[in-house]
Amino acid sequence: MSAAVLVTEKVVNELPASPYVYGGTALAVLVALLAVTFAFRSVGTRH
Repeated sequence: MSAAVLVTEKVVNELPASPYVYGGTALAVLVALLAVTFAFRSVGTRH
């Protein structure tokens, strides 16, 4: 092996939170958008 390969360090960028936190946040945002969509579903049929 060359000296350059032995000297290099492995860079690991860890997430600030668990992947489950990102998934839960995305799910909560999408459910909130779904609720807003259902809240306005009959606005076009009102008099």
